[in-house]
Amino acid sequence: MKTFLFRSMIGIFFGAFLAVLFTNLIVLFGEQDLIDGQLFLKNSLGSIFCGWFFTVSPLYFENPKLRLAQQTGLHFLTVVVLYFILAFGIGWVPFEWSSFFSAIVLFAGFYLIFWTAFYLYFRNQAKKLNDELDLL
Repeated sequence: MKTFLFRSMIGIFFGAFLAVLFTNLIVLFGEQDLIDGQLFLKNSLGSIFCGWFFTVSPLYFENPKLRLAQQTGLHFLTVVVLYFILAFGIGWVPFEWSSFFSAIVLFAGFYLIFWTAFYLYFRNQAKKLNDELDLL
């Protein structure tokens, strides 16, 4: 529970930070002098929720009772469902079939890239630890 709460706080703060950062970048480098308060609120709450579920959902990978394929499947299903509910609800992805399929392909592609990078990183870390244990 302590890990869940800590990750929740990190995700909420990271999502809020990204919302404020992107809003400031749009104001600084865009042609807008004013921001719409309703739009800012909707998008910042979406970023906060996104930050939360992307930092809490990796807890699946810490469950030793599940195999890696189960962990990955549950994680992917959780984040894809939550993200697309959020993205359609807020308007990040237009509610059209072509937009949905394009977004799902992009999402799955980025997921595959990040999953592979994390897998290779942790496999390398495990190899290093095992090599150090062999030296003892």
